[in-house]
Amino acid sequence: MATTFDLADVKRRMQGAINAFKNDLASLRTGRASPNLLDPIQIDAYGSLMPITQVATINVPEPRLLSVQVWDRGMVAAVEKAIRESDLGLNPQTEGQVIRLRIPEMNEQRRKEMVKVAHKYAEEAKIAVRHVRRDGLDLLKKLEKDSTISEDDGKRHADQVQKATDQFVAEIDGLLVSKEKEIMHV
Repeated sequence: MATTFDLADVKRRMQGAINAFKNDLASLRTGRASPNLLDPIQIDAYGSLMPITQVATINVPEPRLLSVQVWDRGMVAAVEKAIRESDLGLNPQTEGQVIRLRIPEMNEQRRKEMVKVAHKYAEEAKIAVRHVRRDGLDLLKKLEKDSTISEDDGKRHADQVQKATDQFVAEIDGLLVSKEKEIMHV
């Protein structure tokens, strides 16, 4: 099977880096309640670790309150323990199978820490996009060397890969700026 260059595949892989970045940003605490805040929490359930979303339903009844409805009464203590031991700084209050989590106000220092974490996530996403670019350009060089594509086609495709890279990096920067505003001005 002959190897070919597919710009759509390069863009799809770059979009994957953007999607991962969006998930990382969604799990950052901004001072406002969001079900995604609990995404990193793993529950020791039935002999294995499971995401909290596989043992409970998470709702946002108020802007600063999360409600976790645990499906299995026997799992309430495990869910409560996992929330308490997470680095989110949340204090669960249990009423039957419902765990309520008040989201405290964030102080200025904590907001700045969250912005730093967001910047770290953005840099990781940019690195992932650049890795995809490098893979695409390496493939083009190989195809040129093997005389599968002409030098002109190689240059044209390389320009397309660079444009896609610039576009995705700009999208990452835009998402970072909006998340930064959300964190600092809640």
